[in-house]
Amino acid sequence: MSPSDCPPASPAAIAAAALHAFDQVLAASPGLRVRAGQRQMAERVAATFAGATLGQVEEGDEPDRAIAVIEAGTGVGKSLAYAATAVSIALARKTRVLISTATVALQEQLVHKDLPALAAVMDQPFRFALAKGRGRYVCKLKLARLAGEEGAEEDDLFADASEDHMQAPGSAAERLARVQFYGALAKSLGKDWDGDRDNLPQQPAMEAWWPVAAEASSCTGKHCPVFNGCTYFDKRRELVGAQVIVVNHDLLLASLGGRNLPSLDNALLILDEAHHLPSVALERFACAMDLGATGWIDTLAQRCRRIGGLMLVTEAADTPRQAAQLQQSLADLQRLVLDVYAAEFAAAPQGVEGARVRVPGGLLPETLNEPLQMVQAMAETFLDILSSVAKALRAQIRDLPDEARRLSVLYAQLGMLTPRLEQVHAAAQLLLTETAPESPPVAKWFSLHAGSAKGPRVRAHASPVLPGSSLRGQLWSGVRAAVMTSATLRAGDAFDFFLRETGLANDEAVATLAVASPFAYPEQGRFIVVETRADPKDAARFTPELVQLLLADLADVRRGALVLFTSREQMRQTVAALPPGLRALVLAQGEMPRTTLLARHRDAVAAGGPSIVFGLQSFGEGMDLPGALCEQLFITKLPFASPDDPVGEARAAWLRNIGRDAFSELVLPATAMRLAQWAGRAIRSETDQCSILCYDRRLIATAFGRRLLQALPPFARWRRDVQGRLHAIDV
Repeated sequence: MSPSDCPPASPAAIAAAALHAFDQVLAASPGLRVRAGQRQMAERVAATFAGATLGQVEEGDEPDRAIAVIEAGTGVGKSLAYAATAVSIALARKTRVLISTATVALQEQLVHKDLPALAAVMDQPFRFALAKGRGRYVCKLKLARLAGEEGAEEDDLFADASEDHMQAPGSAAERLARVQFYGALAKSLGKDWDGDRDNLPQQPAMEAWWPVAAEASSCTGKHCPVFNGCTYFDKRRELVGAQVIVVNHDLLLASLGGRNLPSLDNALLILDEAHHLPSVALERFACAMDLGATGWIDTLAQRCRRIGGLMLVTEAADTPRQAAQLQQSLADLQRLVLDVYAAEFAAAPQGVEGARVRVPGGLLPETLNEPLQMVQAMAETFLDILSSVAKALRAQIRDLPDEARRLSVLYAQLGMLTPRLEQVHAAAQLLLTETAPESPPVAKWFSLHAGSAKGPRVRAHASPVLPGSSLRGQLWSGVRAAVMTSATLRAGDAFDFFLRETGLANDEAVATLAVASPFAYPEQGRFIVVETRADPKDAARFTPELVQLLLADLADVRRGALVLFTSREQMRQTVAALPPGLRALVLAQGEMPRTTLLARHRDAVAAGGPSIVFGLQSFGEGMDLPGALCEQLFITKLPFASPDDPVGEARAAWLRNIGRDAFSELVLPATAMRLAQWAGRAIRSETDQCSILCYDRRLIATAFGRRLLQALPPFARWRRDVQGRLHAIDV
């Protein structure tokens, strides 16, 4: 009997072989030891991936789906547990592994550390590659023009300037500085720079990078004259032969339905840091458009008419008139929004997104519907014409290879602004969406910005409120085999909230598993609830008291410490109150790049001195400060979501309207997961020792607070009263 005649291995045999490969990796890796939780996780991963049906199935047959949701506490070693077993199964089943993460740090750890180490000890060789969004790579054709290598008219691309992305052409000195910047990029490309924005010594501002990014809308692909040396497509070719591809959640969702990544019905999908997936989904499926900054529409129309004329696309001649109508409709819409919501804008606090007003229930005033319908209709017509011109351009590039460079530049000019028009169309469409009263609404809101001499600018926003609904239709409908994992997926002892948020509630293919951390939390860490006289909900009284308590506690720091704030204003007031000697020890988020800040922190602690990091929400997750780098962790307040988040507010209002408790169903589970993430910064290895101080008395004074405290790892728990005395807490 030939090998091809052998019957396929059973799922049990495939899973057993994968676990054998996992055991061999452990045995062959110095420094690694068997951990019961890691083995337990590997068993579930193996069973999940071995039992799913991949690829094509016979007509009428239902493929077997298998999805594992695994909470693996810090220190379990989840990367090895899923990677070793998944790679073994992928090689056996002749398929590929797609690993998606939320942070660049974990992507780099997998590609530069974990996967090379795994490949070095596995019996079967395999290749792996990192996939990034194409906008992170340089377009050589655009760079050559902007660097002045071909005598290009620089304003051709800088005419795409918009208030959001680009600067105006500016003075002669500014123009010269830009040409020099792009010239330096062009000179280093292929020598000490590979064309990846992340690998530049200093990250350029987005307004400088955007004109040279290899975006899909301005790319002619294989018809481009520099295609064979294209940075982006060179990286794409690396993916072709890779059995393991590492992506991020945003790129995964952006690639759904495309061909950039392996088909999800024939791949093993791993979502690490899976607790981020719902928020990434909301951002991915949300839309926004600027009603006041519309000069880019003129630029796009002029380009469309000029290039369409060259391509003999007759309908392109009318685009300037259509552009004027679109701009007028947007201006009418802005004027009406300012009239309708004048009082709300005047009363709204000025935030990062400007003064913001939400549309209650997602029901727009009738007066806004007609201009929105006009915007949607005209944007759709404009996009159809642009599509015809782009199609004609691609045909010319294919048929006239000698003219490919000139025509590709025209295509890039046309495509640089097309995504903005697509956003206008999508935003208008989502804003016009109406739902039944019992159904979740679309969150809709407007933000008011200072603008320019022409007056204020309004931006219109719309977003789904239930990430699970979007993920169920967009992602899970195409997935056959998946593992979702993170150190925090449960709210308390239940996965219910996470399953709802990710669209997997009541999915029969889903199995859950909680694997405990191997750390001895009661011996390694103390969690101290610091009582305050002021109620944490009363910011005017609480923040000054917090600052004074924090200053006294920070004075006792001898090695590394991390302070996590719930608001930028809270952190600002604390920084302002620091005495000079203590201020010299503090490294605050935003004062320098994160990598620089962490390097300075490590250097200071390594030199034997104290160093204190101040950070916000992003420092509460993914920050790895083992040993002396974080011997004390200070949490200023319970990390509830911002009360003025328009999506969360719209969802909470809908839940209340249908008789459900938004606090217990939405707010509390999300806070429990976030607090567990923040507390997870404390103990990162079996030898770490850390004290955690949380200045929120609600943890012991309220029933919900005690639930949050119980959901944390089993640290030794203490209460510090207002006189500074410690009392043990019996939870």
